[in-house]
Amino acid sequence: MSLEGQSKGVDLPALQEHLCGLWSRKEQEELRQFLASSFPQMQEPLAGLLDFLQGCLTVQKGKSTTLHQIILTEFMRWRTNNPQASLNGLREEERLRLQKKALGLLTDSHPGYMDPLLEIYQLSSLKRPLLLEHVDFLQDCCCFKEALMFSVKVELQKDLDMEKMCVPLILLDKLSLAELFVRDHPDLQQRLVSLLDSWCEPNFNMQTLLSQYPYMVLSKHQTDQIQPKLLSKHVFRLMEKFCIDPGLCSNSVYKRKLDSLRFLMYKTFGEKSMSEENWRDHVQAMIEGNTELQVQLVQLLVKHCSLQTAAQWAAHYNLPRNRLPLGVWDKIQSLSRKKQLEMCFVSGPPESWTSLQFDQRKYYQLPLPRENVLFLESLDEVKQCREAVLKPGCVVGIDMEWRAGFGTVSSQRVALIQLAVQERVFLLDLCAHAISHHSTTVNFIKALLSDKNILKLGYGMSGDLRSLVSTWPELREEPMKMEGVLDLLHVHQELQRCWLGNKRCRSVEVSERPAEKGLSLLVQQVLGKPLNKTEQLSNWERRPLRTSQLRYAATDAYCLLDVYLVLSRDPKAFGLPEDLRSIPSAQPAKSREEKKPKEKNKQSKRREARQKANEPHSMDDCLKMNSEYEGSTITPPELRVVCDNMLQGLGRFLRCLGVDVKMLENTDDHKVAAELARAEGRVILTAGQPYQTLRSQVGEGRCLTLDCSEKARDQAVHVLRHFHVHLTPADIFSRCQACNCNEYFKLSREDMTRMMKERGLLQDIVSKRDDCEPQDETQAEYNSWRPPEGPEFTPHCRWAPRTALDPQTFKFPSGAEVQLETVPPGLLPRIPVYFICTGCGKVFWEGTHFDRVLSQFQEVLHVSEDAATKA
Repeated sequence: MSLEGQSKGVDLPALQEHLCGLWSRKEQEELRQFLASSFPQMQEPLAGLLDFLQGCLTVQKGKSTTLHQIILTEFMRWRTNNPQASLNGLREEERLRLQKKALGLLTDSHPGYMDPLLEIYQLSSLKRPLLLEHVDFLQDCCCFKEALMFSVKVELQKDLDMEKMCVPLILLDKLSLAELFVRDHPDLQQRLVSLLDSWCEPNFNMQTLLSQYPYMVLSKHQTDQIQPKLLSKHVFRLMEKFCIDPGLCSNSVYKRKLDSLRFLMYKTFGEKSMSEENWRDHVQAMIEGNTELQVQLVQLLVKHCSLQTAAQWAAHYNLPRNRLPLGVWDKIQSLSRKKQLEMCFVSGPPESWTSLQFDQRKYYQLPLPRENVLFLESLDEVKQCREAVLKPGCVVGIDMEWRAGFGTVSSQRVALIQLAVQERVFLLDLCAHAISHHSTTVNFIKALLSDKNILKLGYGMSGDLRSLVSTWPELREEPMKMEGVLDLLHVHQELQRCWLGNKRCRSVEVSERPAEKGLSLLVQQVLGKPLNKTEQLSNWERRPLRTSQLRYAATDAYCLLDVYLVLSRDPKAFGLPEDLRSIPSAQPAKSREEKKPKEKNKQSKRREARQKANEPHSMDDCLKMNSEYEGSTITPPELRVVCDNMLQGLGRFLRCLGVDVKMLENTDDHKVAAELARAEGRVILTAGQPYQTLRSQVGEGRCLTLDCSEKARDQAVHVLRHFHVHLTPADIFSRCQACNCNEYFKLSREDMTRMMKERGLLQDIVSKRDDCEPQDETQAEYNSWRPPEGPEFTPHCRWAPRTALDPQTFKFPSGAEVQLETVPPGLLPRIPVYFICTGCGKVFWEGTHFDRVLSQFQEVLHVSEDAATKA
């Protein structure tokens, strides 16, 4: 490497030595001092800086602190005290030459080049045709991210084709960059959302889109992101973020309504947890004026309900005969003759305040008569409620109801606020115009929530408060100071943690009906019976409310008082602290600056753990670390788990260590994990909210929750320690990370070479590389391969016999074909043996990755004396 240019007076051989050598922190500091003394000696510093940067493009890759960062940092620091080092005093020709040279460095260099070079060489001042030409050049080089970032920084968005800039990055699962491109440009925002919505069209062909980018190779994860379910979520998120008219997103709106319609059918006719009256209210509001949805409703009714009901709805909406399912038109004619075609929307007999005897045996019951549940519609009633509730020492159960947003775009607004005190429940009707937005009502609720002398009980109050802010925007302008609030959701989470390691804990009986969750699960665990949630998804904006709705609303608030009373009476019996209010709530998300000290602390702890791992330790030490699991020591293959789709990184690490892992796809529902766990005797690994539901659907100790904020490697260590897994070097790579198969086929170099020649892969690839000088980065990496150091790779796996591979088709009995195209020809002279997974055909070989995994898991690795001697 040579450094040429306008850097006269600088000791280039000394700098060359710095650039090409392996350098430590001490050497980095020496380099900084060297640069600080070199810049003043340059006759033309701006030209010399470009020479320096060109010189370090091909060295020191993969370093935590790269050479260009040091050079640029030191130049910017020196330039602060030397303002003469600028383009202002240069001739136009020289200025343009330097700008073009700096522009060239932005093609394939480190992203850290962009901001400093834009500032130092004033690249934004270049003529727009020249800047646009550079963006096109980056696009042609497939530097899509660099092209977009450059165009944003020099503000070229209005001069560029939004689809050309954004589509490749969206396909690469970098939608956030596309959002950056359209920021501050409403017309581009609208076009981006419309584009994503067009991909949600039922007839959209993914392959047609990909055919426009034949040079792009997408992973399975990336292709999974381009599907209507995930795309529509992005559309609605961006619709709200950019304030886009829902009318421009007809495909996503239609899909959401259709999904909601299917969900309502399941809740009503499958799960039978919603009354037909509630179902009818939501369905009518959802499909009104949309013929396609009306046709879908009739088809679903034929499948889930009856032909007669389908015919009645079809006649009600006057659907054309050619759009009706088989048999519906004939049924319409038959019912018409019998005068049974009209749907009956008349309400049944008046409801009793007392539940049916069956419900009384099965569900928690509100212990109040009807006259103690007060429905408030006037200001005088609100004032009386205020006097009864705002009393020091009072305990108040708070809940809120709003209409379920089936197929809607706008945020939910509270329709009812329930306030429960001893022996009474007040229901504030926020659909009543007299009180809904009156200052008396707003000030009353603000005073209640901010009074530290009144204990407020809720469950998952953050959702209630979000809806309340949507209802009363003034709360956003003047945020409330919450005092004296106890969210029983946090108490419930602590209760679950306490019971997780206690085998004598109360367990929730698992039945064929859907598992209880949320507040209903807490009421069942503490009071013995769950809540009846039939009216949960009611149309809470409809007036008058039915008796069953009033009873449900009052019960949801009053049960909080009963739960708190039982828990506070003897908290130790539930494994809780004496003061329930001392249980910490979930911590809000921290900024990156706040996280830095914690990250450093984590790193120091990891270093200490690695040092301790090198010291002699017994299995007893590991057992003490996880007292909640009482099983004996097991080997990695004996641990059989299913990873939720939020923990796919963890799943790959565990497979790497020999654990039998099944992983959910991105599109799988969480309940698939429970089905796999029950069917195959696996342990569920999950995180976040699904834990509560999944835990109740499998046996005790068969569901483990993990911290999503931890790295996958740390999660893997936690799992190994929790289940007392005895990990040895022979377990590493004993299982295919791609398909979970633990059977390999050994293939010699000669056989691999022969097979690649027969398929024509070897000749084609070699000829391409012969034409490409110098060697590309990938080939250079393979040429630098070295034999692994440390323990020899002898995995605990099954070995397939020689007869397992068909010599003609190169396939295994599983149907998997050897993935010959993944083997770089440059490896053939250096690798004597290849390992092929018989489950998927993936090819592996020994390299440095084995050493890295050994060092990564040193703290939980058990190495025998023989293995240690080899190392």
